[in-house]
This record gives sequence, C-alpha cells and structure tokens, in this order.
Amino acid sequence: MALLNARQLALRAVRCYLSPFSSSKSCLSTKASLLGVKNLLLMGPPGAGKTTVGRIVAHRLGLPAIDVDDDVLETTWKMPVAAKLAAVGGERFLEEEGQALCNFSASGCVVSLTGSNPLHAAAMQHVKESGLVIYLDVDGEDIIQRLARMKVNRIVGQEAGASMRDILRYRKRFYEKWLDVRVLCGTGDTVEEVAEKVLKAVERYQNHDAETFVSTRSPSVESSNQKTYFSDVVVEGLATDGGLYVPKNGFPNIDAREWLRLADMSYPERALVLLEKCVHPLDVSALDLRTMIFKAYGSNFSSEAVAPVKHLIHNQYVQELFHGPTASFKDLALQLMPQLFTYCLPPMCNYLILVATSGDTGSAVLSGFSMLSGTDRHRTGVLVFFPEEGVSEIQKLQMMSYREGNARAVSVLSDFDFCQRTIKGMFGESGLTGHLAVEYGTVLSTANSINWARLLPQVVYHSSAYLDLCRDGVIKFGEPIDVCIPSGNFGNAMSAVYAKQMGIPIRKVICASNHNRIITDFITTGEYDLRGRPLMLSHSPAIDILKSSNLERFIYHVSDGDGRLVKELFTRLDTQQQFQVPEPLLDRIQQEVLAGWCSEDDCLTAIQSVHTQTGYVMDTHTAVAKVVADRLQDGSCPVVLCSTAHYGKFAPAVFKALQIQNIPEDPVEQLKELASTASGPETHRDMMKCLKESGRRGHTVCPAEYSVLVEEVESMIQDSFLKVM
Repeated sequence: MALLNARQLALRAVRCYLSPFSSSKSCLSTKASLLGVKNLLLMGPPGAGKTTVGRIVAHRLGLPAIDVDDDVLETTWKMPVAAKLAAVGGERFLEEEGQALCNFSASGCVVSLTGSNPLHAAAMQHVKESGLVIYLDVDGEDIIQRLARMKVNRIVGQEAGASMRDILRYRKRFYEKWLDVRVLCGTGDTVEEVAEKVLKAVERYQNHDAETFVSTRSPSVESSNQKTYFSDVVVEGLATDGGLYVPKNGFPNIDAREWLRLADMSYPERALVLLEKCVHPLDVSALDLRTMIFKAYGSNFSSEAVAPVKHLIHNQYVQELFHGPTASFKDLALQLMPQLFTYCLPPMCNYLILVATSGDTGSAVLSGFSMLSGTDRHRTGVLVFFPEEGVSEIQKLQMMSYREGNARAVSVLSDFDFCQRTIKGMFGESGLTGHLAVEYGTVLSTANSINWARLLPQVVYHSSAYLDLCRDGVIKFGEPIDVCIPSGNFGNAMSAVYAKQMGIPIRKVICASNHNRIITDFITTGEYDLRGRPLMLSHSPAIDILKSSNLERFIYHVSDGDGRLVKELFTRLDTQQQFQVPEPLLDRIQQEVLAGWCSEDDCLTAIQSVHTQTGYVMDTHTAVAKVVADRLQDGSCPVVLCSTAHYGKFAPAVFKALQIQNIPEDPVEQLKELASTASGPETHRDMMKCLKESGRRGHTVCPAEYSVLVEEVESMIQDSFLKVM
C-alpha cells in the first residue's frame, strides 16, 4: 500500500511542477496556480471553438490567452496563416507550423492550439511538456455546421476528393493520442458551456483526492485520513475491514446531450468516454486507458458490436453479452480488468489472483490474464476454485483448457458459496497473507466482482444497451426502459444501478432468480436468511448462489452510505446467518429493484416457447430472465433481458428444453447440433475452438476443507514464482 501511495505522490509531483516563468506571459494568478500546471493547452478540430473557449477560460482564471494561429504562427511568418498555406501547400505547411511551435515557449497561459498542431509529433511533444492538454471533443456535425458558417470548405491536409467528415475522422486519432483530459461536448453546446466544462475538467484533474474510495463498512466517509485511490482498490480487491470498495463521492452524472453523442459511437468508444469519467487520469492516463480498452474489445469478440441488442418478441429485447472469448458476460469485464490490474501493480511483488466461480468467471479470468505478456504475465498468477458438481461440462472443459503458465483451476467438493467464503477467509487471515508475502514475495488479490475493476466495466454495457435502443429509434433519450438480469452474486444488477446513477433512464432493475431464490426473497421481505437453506443445483448454475457479495454495495447505496448499518447487517449474516433490514430501507430497496424467481420447468418451457415463436435459442439464464420479465414487467416500456451466456454452454438443458433426442456425447458435436436448429445466435467460434483443443483432461479435485485449499494456494505460488531468498 505504501508503494502505491508513493507512486501516486510521485505522479502528482510531476504534474504539479511549475518551471520558472518566461517572457511576459507569466502572470499566473493565485487561483490558477492551484491547478498545478504550467499551461492549459486546448486541442481540437477546426471549428471546435478553441480560440473563444480559450479566451473565456483565461478570463475566468485571470491568465493570459495565446492563440497559436494569431500569436505564434502569424507573428513568426509575418503573414496570414491562409496566405502561408496557399504559398507552400499542405505538406510543407504542416512541417513549418510544427517548427514554429517547437520554438514556442510560455508558462502560465491558456493556449489555443491549431486544429493541425497534433499532426506534428515533435511539436506536440514539446508543448505537452509545458502543461495539460485538454481535448475539446466536439460533435462532428456541429463542427461541419460551424465551418460552413465560417465559409471554410477545406482544411489543412484535406486532399481532393476527401470529405470534411473523412478528414475529421482521420484527425481524431491524433487528438486521442495527445490528450490528458477529454472534454466531451454535447450536441449543440455553446462556447460558454464548453468553457465551463473545461474549468470543471481542470478542477477534477488537480483534485485527485476527490476521487477516492471507501469501504462499505466504513462508519463514516470521513473516518480515515488515508486516501485510497482507484489504483489501490484494483490491486487490493477487498477492503481491509472485510467490506467492498465504492467511490466516496459516487458516480459522475452525464447530461442528455453528452449521452446523445455516445449513441453513434462504437462500443469501445463508448467504453473509453465513460471510463475516462470514472477513472482519474492520475490513476490511469487517458492514452493508456484507450490502449487497454481497444485491446479488450477488439477482434477477440465475435461480434463487431461487442454487446449487440436484438429484438426478441413484443417489447422485449435481448442484449447478447456472450460474444467474448469464453462466451459469457464476464468477458466484458475480464478482458479489461487484468490490464488495469497489472498497470496498477506496485514494483517488486508477485500477485496471485484467487477466484471463486459458479461457472463463467473461471474461464473468463483465465482468458483475460492469458492475454498479458512479458513481465506482467510473469508477475501474476491465477488460481480458480469451482464446485465440482456445480458447473456445466462445457464450463469445466473451458477452464481445463488453460493449463499453461501461471494459471490453473481446481474443483472443490462443495458449492460456490464455500469457495467464495474460503477465499474471503484467506484474505482476512493475516498470518497466511503475511507468510505468503514474507516467504514468497506474493500478495493475494481477487478478480471476482468484489473487485471494483471487475464491476466498473459492466456499467458500460448497460449504458450501451440503452444507447443502442436510442440509435435504432426504439426510444428517444429520456424515455425509460427496464432491465431484467439473471441474478446470483448481484454484480450485474449493481452495475445497472450504477448506470442509472450516471444518467441512463432505467426505470426498474428486475432481478431474476432460479429456485435458489434468496435475492427474490430478500427484496420481497427485507429478510436475508441462510439458516437451513441448502443450495440446490439448477439448469442455470451461474446463479446458484446463496451469499450475494455485491448485495453489500447495494445496501450501502440505498442506505445513503450508512457504513455502520452495512457492517452490522453483514456481521450478523456471518455470525447468525440472517439479517432483516428496517422497513424504511426496504421501501427504498423496492423503489430501485423488483425481483422474481423461475422454476426449472418454467425455465425449459421458456426456451422451447421462444424457439417455437422466433427460432431464437436462449441459454438457461436468459430464460430465467424471460420468465421473470413476463411476470413482473408491465409492458409500458421496453425491457432489456441480459443474455449472460451462449446457449451452447448449457447444451444438455437446452436439448431437453427443445425435446431433441439422440444427443451426441462429444460437446463439439452438441454445439453443432444445437446451431443447426437455431436462427440465432450462431455457434460461438471461440468456444468451439477451445473445446476442440481441450479434450477431456484431468483436473485436481479437493475436499471441502479450508486447509486443503490453503495448501493449493501455496503449491500454486511455489510452482509459479521464484522463492524469495
């Protein structure tokens, strides 16, 4: 922890360094000096309003304003910029413009760059060292309209035959490369509104301490002087008091015009904008975050849309969250989370990621960490515990296919709750964690949804589903939708609640349970009761969970951050296996969420019914959501069913639902058989490849004993990392 804090302090020291002022442009005001930067550099396309916004911002901060066109280029060339361009041509102009900027020096100013400055790498590197680069990300149609009013029909670098839209799209990659902070401008934003956003962005940048995290069990958000940042919580996973980390000041709220900008963006672009707003740039730089996101949501997804929304029947839509490499919704978080984790690691330590899975998380974690390369991969190991009888055969084969490097999965002769409880116990046993750190230089962490970096990316796909419906004309922005989610550990549902907090008009989050209906019972009665309640196996094993970890975050949310209450309730759950929330809090819970459950027979009937009507094949978890949505949703607005896995992962149950006889024994042949009966979705390419390569390998099976699983952890560390001498 001390190493991480030192890293943060070092980063902030670099950002806050102010070199001696030069020339007459150095009258930095007391207010502006608090910004911790030498210059504010406004970057964006022609027509973004950089000059006007720069003057407004400079006036508000009491700083000099510099316009590169007027105050640098024309002063250097002794001629208008347009005349220079006409005289030397576009290619030569870019080079001479870059050279002029390389000779530019100022401190304590608001500098409006030209639209073409970012195309010259050396010039941008030079000016970037002098301050903070703020990208005015203005809507392309607004830009084109402004340029038309200015009678500008061609800009630097625009070749004959290239449209204005083409050149603006081409330039965007350069703006993305150099930005420190993005200011997302809503459609139709005025320059005054953009200037206000710039000021807020600068304030956010310099106030890193406003974006810290607290435990759900902290008695007060002000109870600790220690600052816990995003980079801390990613690595730690679980708070030291046993609680879960949440943002101290909640989520940023995004206005409607900014959401509308996102409607026409791709999934990775949406993820980038949203996560930039949730991850402070001193924790993860904008450029590094972009690199991670575009790697996470690229060719490894079988659908270019990543998480497409498709019409199912009547007012029901399905968001297909299974196009990632392991065919479940967990990929949406776990193709990104390992990159964030290794980015935030302090030096000198190895980390072992412990994961409990009810089926899908295991292979998704193994896949995500297998994408790492070099030192990152050698410093991290992954150990997955799963219930031997609580996952599907295909899920088991997927996990067994990852056997190389610092990763393995072992099964336990118990249920998911035992696996998860055991991991939490290891985190809380200081003797064990101290021994592993001293003896092996290894620290334990987790990639379950108790880790904030697991939960945060899931907010993106709930937002994206709504934006898809807006883009496709199903709804107008501001009109409500409901979301129905197969719920076990409550992470998926919690991320929908957070999407609503950011401004997505979700009316109700509907939690759908199978016959292990503890979530439904709790939301209905306010009582969470594990006493004498056995876990029952089902056709939907990913939600065969009785102790829902992320429910702790939800109760913290609806109780307005009452950490004392959360600690009291979950301590009682640990010691007495039961708690009851106060009646006023139950009212708040029921305002936010609905809940229902589905029997095994109803699950299979739903699969058969939808297939008969539409040809579409749902997996068992999506079927649970369909049954509950049919019962609880009133039809007055669209409802999005979260389709959390590809049907092929649960082939035997789907065969039974569709009443298909003579089922092949080979899982690969089972997938082919099912695909031949479905009009959608298609066979999952990565799942087929994985099964063909995995064969029927043996795996370690452990008794349900805490000490045995601790031995597995130590054995994993010995096999994966060099012992500290």
